Amino acid sequence: MPSTPTVLLVHGAFADAGSWSGVVAELQSHGIPVLAPANPLRGLASDAAYIASVAAQIDGPVVLVGHSYGGAVITVAGTAENVVGLVYVAAYVLEEGESLGELQGRFALSPLVSNLKEWTYPVDGAEPATEVSIKAEAYPGIFAADVPAEVTTVLAATQRPLAAGAFGETAAAAAWQTKPSWALVSGADQAINPEVERFGAERAGAVVLEVEGASHAVAVSQPKTVAGLILDAVRATS
Repeated sequence: MPSTPTVLLVHGAFADAGSWSGVVAELQSHGIPVLAPANPLRGLASDAAYIASVAAQIDGPVVLVGHSYGGAVITVAGTAENVVGLVYVAAYVLEEGESLGELQGRFALSPLVSNLKEWTYPVDGAEPATEVSIKAEAYPGIFAADVPAEVTTVLAATQRPLAAGAFGETAAAAAWQTKPSWALVSGADQAINPEVERFGAERAGAVVLEVEGASHAVAVSQPKTVAGLILDAVRATS
């Protein structure tokens, strides 16, 4: 069985797995096995079950990395037996029984909340459900203020919506209670209040890295910094 953990990167809402491209390249340059699957973004329980199933099928230990809403997903999915560490990147770090809405509600709301666009999608045997994305004109400033404009327009056009119901779902478990964690706080985040990131990370006892001036899209703007924190986790759990 491999001794070096595989890094499993979980993107959040309003992004896709391609947002990890720079981080993947940096980790691969250090010989670290990496996988970045598509997060379904249909609900916390179902998304976590999917990511946990991916992790369970990897031979050897796994370090789960979650960005944004992906942090909530790895908090639950991280209970998979072969997961040995958790890394949160500008992410929600939930407590067991807590929802995204409850955690956010403890702090001032970010500009994201007033710049969401609602869509609907079909559900078998039920009424259409609601999903949300960031308004295209607001996307650069809210999600990726430190990323070149020509890149943010592409990111806005390729963003993946999140099922609105995910905000109210509570975490069935909190893997950080039994597994070591690391967290990067984006100091200039306009999508998640940095205080939300900081509070969750400190509550989890995570090793915290604060990146001053970083936007929510820190994995795009500063992939080496993000990869460096992940490498710390990999080395600590090898």
